[in-house]
Amino acid sequence: MANHKSALKRIRSNETRRLRNKYQHKTTRNAIRDLRELSDKKKAEEKFVEVQSMLDKLAKNKVIHKNKAANLKSELVKHIAKLA
Repeated sequence: MANHKSALKRIRSNETRRLRNKYQHKTTRNAIRDLRELSDKKKAEEKFVEVQSMLDKLAKNKVIHKNKAANLKSELVKHIAKLA
């Protein structure tokens, strides 16, 4: 267990950040799943703007790697292009 006041605060703040990151990551994964299930191109393009923003925020905050965000966005663009 931590012996210093600052170490105790660091433990609390790390837990808060971990829970926030976990929530944002899971929400983004669900949004990606919902986007992949869409069959209407117009709705998919609208949803993509939202998902793209979520991925960029996760990458900016280093929750996911920037290349992973880029790869996911690339996959989604290809998926939307296939829709009729």
